[in-house]
Amino acid sequence: MIVYDRLFVGGSWTEPSEPALLDLASPHDRSVIGRAAQALPADVDRAVAAARASFDTGAWRLTPPERRIALVRRFNELREEHAEKIARLISLENGSALWFTRAGQPGLTRQANAYLKAAEEFAWEETLAPSDPASPVRSVVRREAVGVVAAVIPWNSPFSSATSKIIPALLAGNSVVLKVCPENSLSMGFLAELLERVGLPEGVVSVLPADRETSEYLVSHPQVDKIAFTGSTRAGRRIASIAGERLKRVSLELGGKSAAVILPDAELDKAVAGLKFGSLLNNGESCIAQTRILAPRVRYEEVVAALKDVVGSLKVGDPSDPDTFIGPMIRADQQERVRTYIRLGIEEGARLVTGGPEIPEGLEEGNYVTPTVFADVDNSMRIAQEEIFGPVLVVIPYDDEDDAVRIADDSPYGLSGGVWSADEGHALEVARRMRTGTVTVNGAPVAFDGPFGGFKASGIGREYGVVGLGTYTECKTITV
Repeated sequence: MIVYDRLFVGGSWTEPSEPALLDLASPHDRSVIGRAAQALPADVDRAVAAARASFDTGAWRLTPPERRIALVRRFNELREEHAEKIARLISLENGSALWFTRAGQPGLTRQANAYLKAAEEFAWEETLAPSDPASPVRSVVRREAVGVVAAVIPWNSPFSSATSKIIPALLAGNSVVLKVCPENSLSMGFLAELLERVGLPEGVVSVLPADRETSEYLVSHPQVDKIAFTGSTRAGRRIASIAGERLKRVSLELGGKSAAVILPDAELDKAVAGLKFGSLLNNGESCIAQTRILAPRVRYEEVVAALKDVVGSLKVGDPSDPDTFIGPMIRADQQERVRTYIRLGIEEGARLVTGGPEIPEGLEEGNYVTPTVFADVDNSMRIAQEEIFGPVLVVIPYDDEDDAVRIADDSPYGLSGGVWSADEGHALEVARRMRTGTVTVNGAPVAFDGPFGGFKASGIGREYGVVGLGTYTECKTITV
């Protein structure tokens, strides 16, 4: 039993305004695995006031970039030292398979290192050459911190979502209030412990587990200057409206329904083996999951059969078992959501290739679903247009390359995607045509030095690298 009975406010553990603790349930068997304090608006007020004070006094924003970089690097080192504990905590509270949470730890290192490199090379201040050589006027351009940042993250990948926001925000000199989901109170409580050990100035960072109502109170707070949000498109629209009313800076990383285009010359064994991870990572509870598989008609049944073999053979079970590939959904309502979509796919007339709405035998006490593949799917079906957020794949036939790109782009979303081909150069050409924020070729992992984010309903703004760091700064021009 893990218990966090206090809140991390402004760098110190303090008594919550409401002493009652929330019971946290295991997705595997629904037993209580921990208890944690939850923030209310009064706690948000304290956290924002601490952040405002630390920013206005310049305790952090006026710290030289080299010092900020050193402290963020220290945080990253502490996280690396405790990688196994972090992996196990996330697996425990989210139901994510242990192979996935362990595999994600090196990615967190690469993410942080890319931000640190960007900060070392960032033009914090530069003097521009005059456009008119005869003019004595010079422009000094500074990149300064935005102010108090409300970072609001989802439950599905808590550490990655948290560090993708707090690291660039801190490197740029901002003060941060990180709002996390109640389900992640354990892993995010440990994140707060690591931040406490770094030695940041008082007030610079708070970590608050809280419900949606408290989250809206935070993003609406008049003392918050920027909102950085990852989550559903529906919530993103609400946050964008709040930001627009108050002219707050905002960045949104939202949902996806990404397409993987298998070209006729693709090596099918490699493609399907890659899609096992690219489509079903984190139990399918991933915004970047490539869950629409676009297959050429000339190889359609071959693709369907290969996916049936791979997905149908995946081990579903206890996420702490290293042999488990698919663990449970995080909550019972998420389990029912996915099963409802599977039933909907059958009603819409899609062919059920493997899986189905039945709960896997012997796993009835947890939030489990059966990994499912649908064939003969039309892209207009709801199972092809709506984000299911579970281990459900739809296989859609296409006629030619133009048709494949058209179907891939025929979505309200535009977050991720993939192209598979024996000709890498040609795959790159197809990737350039797709209207989506990131595209992987032959299963290449997402690089953290390039910007990440979405088109259309998948969001506004970008994370990672120099571009992501820049979103936490304002430009000031001084003419001399």
